[in-house]
Amino acid sequence: MKVLMLGWELPPYNSGGLGMVCLQLCKALSKRDIDIEFVLPYVADHGIDFMSITAATPQGVAEVIRSGIAYDSYKYVKEDGTEEWLNIYDQQELYEKSVARLIDDREFDIVHAHDWLTVRAAMRVKEKRGSPVILHIHSVESDRAGGSNGNPFVQEIEEMGVYLADRVIAVSQHTKNCIVRDYGVPADKIEVVHNSIEPADVGMIEPDTTYQYLATMREQGYRVVVNVGRLTIQKGLPNLLRAAKEVVYRAPKTLFLIVGSGEQYYELITLAADLGIGKNVLFTDFLRGKQLRDAFAIGDLFVMPSISEPFGLTPLEAIGYGNTPSLVSKQSGISEVFKNCLKVDFWDINEMANQITAVVQQDALRDTLVANARQEYQSFSWDDTGRKVANIYRHYLKGASV
Repeated sequence: MKVLMLGWELPPYNSGGLGMVCLQLCKALSKRDIDIEFVLPYVADHGIDFMSITAATPQGVAEVIRSGIAYDSYKYVKEDGTEEWLNIYDQQELYEKSVARLIDDREFDIVHAHDWLTVRAAMRVKEKRGSPVILHIHSVESDRAGGSNGNPFVQEIEEMGVYLADRVIAVSQHTKNCIVRDYGVPADKIEVVHNSIEPADVGMIEPDTTYQYLATMREQGYRVVVNVGRLTIQKGLPNLLRAAKEVVYRAPKTLFLIVGSGEQYYELITLAADLGIGKNVLFTDFLRGKQLRDAFAIGDLFVMPSISEPFGLTPLEAIGYGNTPSLVSKQSGISEVFKNCLKVDFWDINEMANQITAVVQQDALRDTLVANARQEYQSFSWDDTGRKVANIYRHYLKGASV
């Protein structure tokens, strides 16, 4: 079976979890003898050998330079030396036209598109070739806007995509409910396929931590609470900081490590200062590699307070990389499948503070959470996710061997 996969990013050139999910899903599908051509809007060497990767760039372009964030501007350096900047909407249009052109000499059985950024390209392929389209929704615009309507242009594209696609995959029941609520799509058109993690791919943490200051403070009796993610309204960080004020009042030897970048960066620094907990909160900016792994490992508790989280892999990464237990919002996909973690409504600041305080003050509670979460973590695998997606393909390609 040949699959044309339309995506916006892959590691290590990714700004968030979407790229990692695409990578792991494609790896699982490749084990089922599914031939994948993954089409990206930029040129890069990803070091991947289990699928082919194609850059949907126009002819005459020698180099594509991203602005640093995958969902932002791109600079096209032409072969004649001229340059052209394209914003995210222009880039999406260019991607659509480029994909429509490259499929002229491609053979494939089905199209698998990821999120709104690839919807227009997928619909162009469907119009041109009549191929069945599977639209994989990793988040909807109301998620990214923290529960409000968000960008009407994006919503229009999402609505078109979920109606015109042959099948929609949602990464959680939470996301499926959001799609039905926002766009009125029949629930039986949407298949829930949860994300996962591959424990064997999570490397061991080196003993020499990047965070020497925090390690020293822990030796003096301090406890560390960690959050990793984009600093944006969807992630609910203001509520975490308000809960942190109460935690610090009850347990003064508590430090909060906030890892990530985003439009709320300066707002959150100001809020921490206004709440009087500036000396207890450390901001790192965007990290990857050893620094990111060490951030998970230095914590006594990982907190994901998202207002609306389609899935949320970071709690699994926390237990995988650092044996760090988690507190997650009930408004998340991970809360549907990860049983051995604490859970709280994102808006319940008092209960959030209660649960954080309980963990930082009771090592026995933390150790029990770690032991149970670690055992459950070992049962996760992308193989089951790959099997479910392959079965969806098979539904539209009767007789194909998957």
